[in-house]
Amino acid sequence: MGVVVVIGAPPEARGWSLAGAVVREAADAAAVHAAWAGLGDDVSLVVLTPEAARVLRADLAGRTGPLAVVLPG
Repeated sequence: MGVVVVIGAPPEARGWSLAGAVVREAADAAAVHAAWAGLGDDVSLVVLTPEAARVLRADLAGRTGPLAVVLPG
């Protein structure tokens, strides 16, 4: 199984590390874009906070790569 990465603001993302996910805390749009751009080839699932998903809306459309899911807001 590949790596699970969570991208989002610290309060929403931090706890996922307890489940074994790699957490990329991203408090602003620039950090969200940097976390997304830095995903490794071993990543199979990306969990996004609602705000991170809004920031990445254009990046998510029509892309290939890891499965991305958005936490309910």
